[in-house]
Amino acid sequence: MAASSALRLILGSSSASRRQILSEMGYKFTLLSADIDEKEIRKEKPEELVVALAHAKADAILEKMKNNGMMKEIVDSQETTLMITADQVVVHDGVIREKPSTPEEARKFIKGYSESHAATIGSVLVTNVKTGARREGWDKAEVYFHKIPDEVVESLIEEGNVFYVAGGLLVEHPLTSPLVEAIVGTIDSVMGLPKVLTEKLIKESLPEP
Repeated sequence: MAASSALRLILGSSSASRRQILSEMGYKFTLLSADIDEKEIRKEKPEELVVALAHAKADAILEKMKNNGMMKEIVDSQETTLMITADQVVVHDGVIREKPSTPEEARKFIKGYSESHAATIGSVLVTNVKTGARREGWDKAEVYFHKIPDEVVESLIEEGNVFYVAGGLLVEHPLTSPLVEAIVGTIDSVMGLPKVLTEKLIKESLPEP
């Protein structure tokens, strides 16, 4: 679905895959990033953690917008401005995994996916910037891999993209996509922005016609 001209959309994320997915959905949007310390927010359940992080990202971006004058411009405008923030973790063998911070951690994460499946838990939060109203949700998918060869693991670590994604989990990468045995759920959910949920929350956040 394409955006209406009365809708202004902000994607509060520096993720390339979220940008790609939102573009595929037919939306034009402005990019802003949150720059928060994600490790400061801790929750026991992965669903609660990713939703809390999406709220923290929204709070940080709104603060940034107040400081740079963007908020006043939005409040004075007739447009509806919606901001999308999202977060994702990987759960493997019952343990929550965020972005790996060292090559050793990345190696351990990726090798583990050869042994048992990984689940991605991703949140989406849509904030009406003018009214402050928020709509949230989360989605889950499962990824099953064939054995991932050591040389693939080392190539991924050397390249570095694994350090920017939850659990170091790359399914759309040329080296790993042939090794994916099955996905239960949608590829866009695994990549960090479930389309169906995002569309639903955007629709729910729009004013009644």
